[in-house]
Amino acid sequence: MSSMNGKVVLITGGARGVGAEVARRLRRQGAKLVLTDLDVEPLNALAAELGSDHVVGVVADVCDLASMEAAVAEGVERFGGIDVVMANAGIASYGSVLAVDPETFKRVLDVNVLGVFHTVRAALPSVIERQGYVLVVSSLAAYTASPGLAAYHASKAGAEYFANTLRLEVAHHGVDVGSAHMCWIDTPLVQDAKADLGAFGKMLKTLPGPLSKTTSVEKCGELFVKGIEGRKNRVNVPGWVGLFRFIRPLVQSKLGERDVRKATPTLLPEMDAEVAALGRSLSARSQALEREPAAH
Repeated sequence: MSSMNGKVVLITGGARGVGAEVARRLRRQGAKLVLTDLDVEPLNALAAELGSDHVVGVVADVCDLASMEAAVAEGVERFGGIDVVMANAGIASYGSVLAVDPETFKRVLDVNVLGVFHTVRAALPSVIERQGYVLVVSSLAAYTASPGLAAYHASKAGAEYFANTLRLEVAHHGVDVGSAHMCWIDTPLVQDAKADLGAFGKMLKTLPGPLSKTTSVEKCGELFVKGIEGRKNRVNVPGWVGLFRFIRPLVQSKLGERDVRKATPTLLPEMDAEVAALGRSLSARSQALEREPAAH
């Protein structure tokens, strides 16, 4: 029998991509799920697919603490508590520091950093009571930098250090905390960026070796579930991503930045021109969701 059988797992950003893949895998192992998202239709469809007796889908905005507290309360009322939290909801903006829409930049930080805090804050009393596990979804972006993605890199570095600090705060309660670090995953976020920005695809081609490759959502979900089962401090997708935590000083040196510096004078103006033509610094899907108020 799986160690996740009967466990209650809260997943934010659970309607699509990695969140939905992890939900499907954990449900097959007997877990009960509390899924939150702003995307109502796929959220409801996934909850129906996985079985309403074992899944609660809640439309909630991670940027709103009261919204997350209500989602957690609904899960606790239905299933008795929360054992595992996967703070997965995240967005990315397009454009250089001079070109990105300032409100969009702020929203990325709100979702990717404050959203993690709100998710954890709301669920932590129950997780402590059950001596559970928290997985904060960061990124390889916490260890590296890419022109035109300043908000994303800053937010994912913040998410990593939030997880590191939380780990120290709750260890004596029997709670474990991990951070997940992924290279490019074939999620809607990456798909939308490729569709919107030709410069993004060109940037990927300038990256050396495995850094230019995209991992499937299925493989990412498999490694996330293993990390959750093992209550790991870090989940790396693919495994070599973990090396970057140790070679970060080299990656951030002039030598490590050499190739990116060469490409930036050409690709960054191209990206900014594409962003200006789009008239938005978010994907169309993300922007549409941002305009829809969360409801319970």
